[in-house]
Amino acid sequence: MIKKPTDTLLNALMASDTLENYFKSNEAYLIDCTLPEHLNALLEEKELTKAAVIKNAELNEIYGYQIFSGKRKPSRDKLVMLCIGMALGLEETQQVLKLAGYAFLYPKKHRDCILIYGLQHGLSIYEINEILYDRNEETLN
Repeated sequence: MIKKPTDTLLNALMASDTLENYFKSNEAYLIDCTLPEHLNALLEEKELTKAAVIKNAELNEIYGYQIFSGKRKPSRDKLVMLCIGMALGLEETQQVLKLAGYAFLYPKKHRDCILIYGLQHGLSIYEINEILYDRNEETLN
């Protein structure tokens, strides 16, 4: 998927006389894959296995495979755990959350600050949960 700023796309949509014209002009910039397709593409790109990611994410094995196959829609926390298990950076994690229809990690929220810090510093689920617990925030589970 080629990137184009969201604001630019929104302005083009607002200025377009028909949806067809908008879609024709901007097809290359629109999201054209599902969450499972994107997650599997990330696995391939990073040369990771589902089993290793699911283990690192501390997810139930069956549940993890169901996420990758599209049989289950994970919660925002489960997706964050999967992103941590894949060792994704903040930008990649935000993209996964956006694709799934969830809110970005927001640096004005204490809990999200801890998650962002954990992603940026390569912390494990266990380490992030320790910080969350110490700060009286809900742990990832």
